[in-house]
Amino acid sequence: MLTDNPETQTAGLCAGRWWAVLLRGIIAIAFGSLAFAWPGVTLGALVLLFGTYALLDGVISLLAAIGGHREGQDRWLLVLESVVGIWAGIVTLRAPAITAVVLVFFMSIWAMASGFLRIVAAIRLRKEISGEVWLALSGVLSVLFALMLMLRPALGATVLVWVIAGYALAMGVVLIMLGVELRSPHAAS
Repeated sequence: MLTDNPETQTAGLCAGRWWAVLLRGIIAIAFGSLAFAWPGVTLGALVLLFGTYALLDGVISLLAAIGGHREGQDRWLLVLESVVGIWAGIVTLRAPAITAVVLVFFMSIWAMASGFLRIVAAIRLRKEISGEVWLALSGVLSVLFALMLMLRPALGATVLVWVIAGYALAMGVVLIMLGVELRSPHAAS
């Protein structure tokens, strides 16, 4: 049943797309695990891993926003987050020889933008969904990750791999928790 309240409509969209949130968490954990398994990975391979992850995350977000379209649903935050992810992925994959500083710059912009968008979504939906704290926490993790990258751009490639892997694993766990919470029957009530 559609209502005139955009927050209720967005909450229904989130609850109906719990699987997309869960899938994003699984992909983040897979990415983080691969990065930890190959800590000596070259920066070029790291660029390709990050670009692929950001692109997949953006595409899945866009599919969740578009899929199951019902008239009147407010999906702009999810669409904006997906555009940022797709942009970061394409830019990174088109220039694989990019330097570590530029990689850190792209990663920090992507993490900062998606983090703020998740925090805004959590605030807007706090009375409409359960699990909003997980959504907000995923945003806070992204912002903290972005700040860390901005403050320490000269991190070595191996250290950067470990930091990115840790971020991806933490984000994956938080997104899986949010997906599980959104799947529960009381999530869209």
